[in-house]
Amino acid sequence: MAGTNPRAARIAALIQRVVASSLERELHDKRLTSITITEVRVTNDLQIAKIYWTQLGHEGKENGERKRARQALEQAKGHLRSLVGSKAGLRLTPQLQFVFDEVPGEAHEIEDILVMARKRDEELARVRANAQYAGDADPYKHDDEPAEDDDDFEDDDIEDDDIDDAGEDFGNVDAESPEAEAQSDER
Repeated sequence: MAGTNPRAARIAALIQRVVASSLERELHDKRLTSITITEVRVTNDLQIAKIYWTQLGHEGKENGERKRARQALEQAKGHLRSLVGSKAGLRLTPQLQFVFDEVPGEAHEIEDILVMARKRDEELARVRANAQYAGDADPYKHDDEPAEDDDDFEDDDIEDDDIDDAGEDFGNVDAESPEAEAQSDER
């Protein structure tokens, strides 16, 4: 398509100018009054030119107007091709194919979606302006703040006897007890 071959891009631009001006000045068909040529793409071998067009229609009558405009373009295709051949000065004039361009209609749909998203964003901004934190505004501890001891007991409350008793519960056996001698004999 156009873009890979500079000559094809130049010819596509020329075809767009010729067809658009011909629709306005030379073809006096009422079905073609609201047609806009949005883009032309020419194959690298310059054999086919796809002409993308769109139409501004009346509310509720777009489909009927589009169908009539497509018929008018098909009827005028031969005349437009001869105009393109005479203005372009090419040995072989490309075959013209008219394709309805859906992009402008889709752009309106996207704009509607963006308007709805902006409204939701504004609503969320209003809610955030009056919002309050469920807890502290900053629930995280920071290094620059002094650490607080949340222990329920202090280290001074633990006695050495408690530590020795805990050691016996975990299998620490005194060397003088008969259990210790039994364990050493097994080894």
